[in-house]
Amino acid sequence: MERTDDALPLRTQADLLGLSRASLYYQPVPPSPEEVAIKHRIDTLYTAHPFYGSRKITVILNEEGVEINRKRVQRYMRDMGIAAIIPGPNLSKRAAQHRIYPYLLRNITATAPNAIWGSDITYIRLRSGWLYLVAVLDWYSRYVISWALDDTLELPFVLDAVDRALAIATPDIWNSDQGSHYTSP
Repeated sequence: MERTDDALPLRTQADLLGLSRASLYYQPVPPSPEEVAIKHRIDTLYTAHPFYGSRKITVILNEEGVEINRKRVQRYMRDMGIAAIIPGPNLSKRAAQHRIYPYLLRNITATAPNAIWGSDITYIRLRSGWLYLVAVLDWYSRYVISWALDDTLELPFVLDAVDRALAIATPDIWNSDQGSHYTSP
């Protein structure tokens, strides 16, 4: 969007791009300090007791003097991507409509550096929110080849970390006969 005097009006630009004009003026509101404090406490409780669900966490928070209901705790836990560790229903039954992905490393062992790479994403708690960390790891040496931080859990920062890793080295699986049956994404 161009906001200069000689540019097309914002209404026209929005129509050409198929955007709502309201989205042009939207300013995200950061979470309140109260919400951040409650989320930090929920994270602390969950880290200490990963089997606690929203009911138990609500009871503990109310005993600590935090006036909060279960729906709000559920929403915060959902926002944070945490859930109690409990057995789910019918875990051993396979859903027929879901595709089964083969384990591509079944007959391959990481016997040297750069034989197999993997990646992992986690979040880092801050005073005013969270950051997401992606790391590209060498499975043999457990060396962090590259990493990236972002405040949103979206694809570009993951691809940036992978591109930086590929600029440093290339996993041998792509260069060997073993990797000939793999297709790159």
